[in-house]
Amino acid sequence: MTMRKFFRKYLPHHETVKSHRWLKPFGGLLHHPNLWHLHRRSVAGGVAVGLFCGLIPGPLQMISAALLAVLLRVNLPVAAFTTLYTNPFTLVPLYMLAYELGAWVSGARNSAALAHPPFPELHWHSWPGELWGWLALLGEPFLIGLPLLAASLAVAGYFTVRVVWRVAVIWKWRARRRRAEDIRQRLE
Repeated sequence: MTMRKFFRKYLPHHETVKSHRWLKPFGGLLHHPNLWHLHRRSVAGGVAVGLFCGLIPGPLQMISAALLAVLLRVNLPVAAFTTLYTNPFTLVPLYMLAYELGAWVSGARNSAALAHPPFPELHWHSWPGELWGWLALLGEPFLIGLPLLAASLAVAGYFTVRVVWRVAVIWKWRARRRRAEDIRQRLE
């Protein structure tokens, strides 16, 4: 299955999205072809936007990914879908990685005052507030590390999609050339 067929299978058709009652007021902004076409640059940009916006704290990830995709004219459904890499199981390890990155970049790693706040015991009825309080205790290293990690993931995702897409196209070209050579040899 090609990447284009894979994405077309799982992504909604652009007419469906444009005709949605909540999105009709923005219909004019949603007509740019790059927002819907599945080509290497648009999909790579959508993955980059989704990876960047996926680390935004709170429930604003998909909204910010959609707005940034429209602004940068990259594939909107791919950008929104890619934000789903953050979930309750991956969010804490990613935020801890952002903290470590921020501590390393800011030099807080070398100071004796660096103290890791203990991870709170999360309860089902109050886990968002407890998690937010823990994140506030992380302070400067977290505030530096989070945008750095988001930008790093976005750049890595962009170039990974570009390279994988290019390799897949080259394999298809070579397979097509082999088939043509086989047919030519049979006919001779």
